[in-house]
Amino acid sequence: MIVITGASGQLGRLVIAQLLETVPASQIVAAVRDPEKVADLAAQGVQVRQADYSQPDTLDRAFEGAEKALLISSSEVGQRVAQHRAVIDAAQRAGVKLLGYTSVLHADSSALGLAEEHQQTEAALAQSGVPAVVLRNGWYHENYTAGVAHAVANGAHYGSAGEGRISSAARADYAAAAAVVLTSTDDQAGKVYELAGDESYTLKEFAADIAQQSGKPVVYTDLPEADYKAALLHAGLPAFVAELLANSDAAAAKGALFDNGRQLSRLIGRPTTPLSASIADALPR
Repeated sequence: MIVITGASGQLGRLVIAQLLETVPASQIVAAVRDPEKVADLAAQGVQVRQADYSQPDTLDRAFEGAEKALLISSSEVGQRVAQHRAVIDAAQRAGVKLLGYTSVLHADSSALGLAEEHQQTEAALAQSGVPAVVLRNGWYHENYTAGVAHAVANGAHYGSAGEGRISSAARADYAAAAAVVLTSTDDQAGKVYELAGDESYTLKEFAADIAQQSGKPVVYTDLPEADYKAALLHAGLPAFVAELLANSDAAAAKGALFDNGRQLSRLIGRPTTPLSASIADALPR
């Protein structure tokens, strides 16, 4: 039995889709806050169990009978450490033989503001004694390609990453890696994977790729971190999202989103998805 937490989210759904290629649906558990959101998975035979990171009493039932599990990190910044500890404790009580955790690239040394909660979670995992494997995911292509249409419409992409190189990969690549680890016959306990795309780029190069594929001028405008945050707020983003994106770009300028180890492509047995392919998918039709 393999339990996937946060299974209604974008990454969780992709992990389950990957698992369904090799694992019987009846042996997969989609642990979600709202079971109605994954009625389609239930229709495919996937077990659906209610599980709320903030309600520990829901977690024991979710992990019942689990041999392996994947803790997909919470999206609730500021609350994640307590939520993750609740999941780890439930996995411990259930006797899970392998617990995967989606951390962040180079979590132990990263300049990213969001790395701290991942560091604390990794420490909690180590202290728990639960056999664990850490998937330190790099940036998703989608974090940037979500703004492709806006960039084409306005002829500009704004950021605060300077000349920092970014080794992102498609969300589906990271999902494939999680599925490989969860179904591997090799002992994965104690392993830490630094996962990132095969290629790297600057945001100037990202804008140039959008321009080339769209046939419209798109330039990259680099802003100080505070100005970029202000621009994001002006665009209507919630304050915590604006803070996160601006901080992440500023950290990228210092190399926080770069890695050339190619552990991701080796793990999934194929090259990672090119950024240009994700840009093409995101272009306005």
